[in-house]
Amino acid sequence: MRIIIPIFCFLLLSVLVGAQTIVLHCGKIIPIDGEPISNATLVVEGNKIVRIERGFSAVPLGAQFVDLKRNTVLPGLIDCHVHLEWEQSRSSYTEKYTLNEADIAFRAAVYARRTLDAGFTTVRDLGGTGVNIALRNAINSGWIIGPRILTAGRVLSITGGHGDATTGSRWDLFDPPIPEMGIADGPDACRTAVRTQIKRGADCIKVCATGGVLSLARDGRLPHYSEDELAVIVRTARDLGIDVAAHAHGDEGIRRAVEAGVVTIEHGSFMSDATMDAMIQHGTWYVPTLTAGHAVSDSAQFAKGFFPEVVRVKALEIGALIQATTGRAHRKGVKIVFGTDAGVFPHGKNNLEFIYMADAGFSNTEILRAATIEAATMLHLNDKIGTLETGKLADIVAVDGDPLTDIRSMLKVVMVMKDGVIIRK
Repeated sequence: MRIIIPIFCFLLLSVLVGAQTIVLHCGKIIPIDGEPISNATLVVEGNKIVRIERGFSAVPLGAQFVDLKRNTVLPGLIDCHVHLEWEQSRSSYTEKYTLNEADIAFRAAVYARRTLDAGFTTVRDLGGTGVNIALRNAINSGWIIGPRILTAGRVLSITGGHGDATTGSRWDLFDPPIPEMGIADGPDACRTAVRTQIKRGADCIKVCATGGVLSLARDGRLPHYSEDELAVIVRTARDLGIDVAAHAHGDEGIRRAVEAGVVTIEHGSFMSDATMDAMIQHGTWYVPTLTAGHAVSDSAQFAKGFFPEVVRVKALEIGALIQATTGRAHRKGVKIVFGTDAGVFPHGKNNLEFIYMADAGFSNTEILRAATIEAATMLHLNDKIGTLETGKLADIVAVDGDPLTDIRSMLKVVMVMKDGVIIRK
């Protein structure tokens, strides 16, 4: 008995330790910062990367083994612009009359899983009904499976602006929208709107600095917030430790947002060279959302009746426009991170952005950095994610092929690990 008990305890301890250890044999590792490593071993313990070694190391007794010898391994991908609560369809403009928050929440859980399965272990959700905050909390608590979410809660918009969902409705169907719902006019209301979203749990603030494409208002490019309103929004958010992202298509609205101190410009369709220079001066990041631009242009051109006419007219030109603007911004040296506006197109198709960025003139290395370490830096998470290195969270994806030579390999995700847990293999 004196011999059996110690042996039993040793075996039990080995099993318990082994259950927390995962050994991956990788055909190639692209750590992002550092040279790629062929035929290497990556070891995960708990939710952290603990070792990266050249060659295929022995697998300890009880450890989980993952064979990726034919694959390329990268850090978990980051999409800096998604909308997990909804997905554009022919019925999108009537669903505000038919869907309850519970309906939205069930759909959001499905969209979140599709996003994670595509290799995106971290996303920034830039606006919904507030269900996105509950979705983030449910994922963090382990109730559902999805990516790590930083969310803006509800977007901030002027009355009748891009974020005002009552636009186009009969006047007596909805109560007038208020700052607590994100609709704010004037500095005082803007201050209240920011504080309310942060009170409800928002990780960042999104403001609609101009009109938009998919909203029913006919204007998509004129400025919507004045300089003093934007300044109050940014200052209030900054005082509470929160960054501001600006939805902005027209150049004047972009310029005002940049001067006010927003951290990112989303879309940037009609951006001038002078405004790009201002972004470089202020250190403002650009999130182009190329996939969404192409998706709405295609739907406007080829899917008869997909959009109301006021939207179709705006959507027709936007794909080619954002593509050209992104190319100019890249050549000028504007800081650019990966963001798709998923929800405008089907969730899980986020990887198409890699192809469009290549078409805009980015090198494969630049594209991969935009979707990993650069995005992590913009989100202030670069100490935890964005590269494969010892001590960082075990957010890992594997693809067929080598994206350094063929960016289309990013369409072939075969393994996803988030926080040390294998989600898809």
